[in-house]
Amino acid sequence: MTDTATGTMTTWAIDVNHSALEFAVKHMMFTTVKGRFEDFSGTIRFDPENVGNSSVEVIIQTASINTNITARDNHLRSADFFDVENYPTATFRSTSVEGTGEDFVIAGDLTIRGVTRPMTLRAAWQGKGINPSGVEVVGFEAQGQLNRTDFGLTWNQALEGGGVLVKNEIRLSFDIQARSI
Repeated sequence: MTDTATGTMTTWAIDVNHSALEFAVKHMMFTTVKGRFEDFSGTIRFDPENVGNSSVEVIIQTASINTNITARDNHLRSADFFDVENYPTATFRSTSVEGTGEDFVIAGDLTIRGVTRPMTLRAAWQGKGINPSGVEVVGFEAQGQLNRTDFGLTWNQALEGGGVLVKNEIRLSFDIQARSI
């Protein structure tokens, strides 16, 4: 491992206790439902001087989905959506990282329900410091969007007045704190 202060590669472990993997989707065509995954892990290899050498890998435990509504969360865990019994994890593995030392585009492969599709995230470096335990940490934010039907998440319900209960477009937002390893 080398030091990011000198512009070389450092490997960081995502700190789930200080990070958030969140999503938002339109419900009934006009309101937004938000949720998050509570259990995930991952590593970030980051080189601010040569961002193209950087990489990201994240593993999400799909059963950890939380929208603060137990019945909805159980439905999302079912075969109608994530089918957590057969597909307990979703993964993201970067294939390229481009940009400056502070703003990047991360291209990668997202796998949900055994289906892998390309995905692009817009990301930004948020800073680096020493936490109260004396451990060096960094912060990143990222946003992206996906079409849930591309991953076999096709369940829906037609609305009496037109439209559908759940839109296909899902907005993603990630706030990541990671510690050096």
